[in-house]
Amino acid sequence: MKTPLIPAVAGLALLAGIGVATADQVIVTPEQQTIVREYVHKHPLASINLLGVELNVGSTLPDTVELQPIPDVEYRYVVVGDHAVLVEPRTRRIVQVID
Repeated sequence: MKTPLIPAVAGLALLAGIGVATADQVIVTPEQQTIVREYVHKHPLASINLLGVELNVGSTLPDTVELQPIPDVEYRYVVVGDHAVLVEPRTRRIVQVID
């Protein structure tokens, strides 16, 4: 009797874990991407160097990096090397690297 209950509970726990993992993902809508690309193109920034920071989605930028606002978009940006980097200002996590 108790044996079928264990796989069911394990399955629910697995599904709950998947739900938590996807809740942390940031989705940049196509409309936001268009706004960001146009704004970054029209308002170029001087590039900065960040030693020891990988430009990957999810990486965190140091507090010393000044993030620039983009009108009508909740994210900020900075230019690192040859890439504009879209950042969530509260967590300072990279949400998109724009080529």
